[in-house]
Amino acid sequence: MKTGAAPAARPDGRRRRHWTRRPDPLAGLGSIVWLTVVIVPVYAMITASLTPRDEALGNNALKPPARPTLANYSTVLHSGFFHYLWNTVLAAVAVVAIVLVLCVPLAYVAVRTRGFWSGAAFRLFLLGVAIPAQAVVVPLYLMIAKLNLYDSLLAIILPTAAFAMPVAILVLTGSIRDISEEVYEAMALDGASPLRMLFQLVIPMSKGGISTVGIYSALQAWNGFLFPLIFTQSEGPRVLTLGLFNYVSQFGVDIPALLASVVLSGIPIFAVYLVARRALVGGLMGVGGK
Repeated sequence: MKTGAAPAARPDGRRRRHWTRRPDPLAGLGSIVWLTVVIVPVYAMITASLTPRDEALGNNALKPPARPTLANYSTVLHSGFFHYLWNTVLAAVAVVAIVLVLCVPLAYVAVRTRGFWSGAAFRLFLLGVAIPAQAVVVPLYLMIAKLNLYDSLLAIILPTAAFAMPVAILVLTGSIRDISEEVYEAMALDGASPLRMLFQLVIPMSKGGISTVGIYSALQAWNGFLFPLIFTQSEGPRVLTLGLFNYVSQFGVDIPALLASVVLSGIPIFAVYLVARRALVGGLMGVGGK
């Protein structure tokens, strides 16, 4: 019995699929509400950063400034912003490098090795997900002081990388498990060593998971506040999150300059997200190896 006409063939011989669009008012309403929740604070922050300081407190946050000015951005740029930005970039790049260099081989071993010790090591790393940084900040402080790393960028980089590794291994193991077993067997029949499989098979086919881990680690370093606050003191290793204190004094807060600094601080990481958002979403959905 005929149930309907077959889909029309395309010039390349494949069938053309017909998708039926069903309107979903609730989903549309929810999207509008969520977009409003996201856009309104961003709009208020940008508006306030363009407002003169003497009008900041008495002005409506959602009302455009009567006399918009870029003086707040000029104040930020001349208050050591580029120094803090450079330190933050160095810390983020170092954290990403440490996490990827250590976690990709560890995840590969955890997936391909069926031994007791590899499983125990994998579970030990996953315990780190349940340990908050605030719970171990005192032992970390003592370790940093004993190693003579206090008040240096390494005092920020090493703990940040350590706390990013458990989630990184969790994401990478899921990505590597997506690789078909037949591909491993084919390379093994060709005489490939485990190291060759890692570089020629696992890494190329796990780009989604690796991108996800890289962005996640960079965000941890970029937005980190606790470790820079506890483990640094001088101006030399200061990062962007601590640079915000420049606009807070005992006499008040320079709100427009503070928000201008937040806007400038968010631009680089937002640009990275725009470039790698597809890989980030794919890796988080567990399809990084496909």
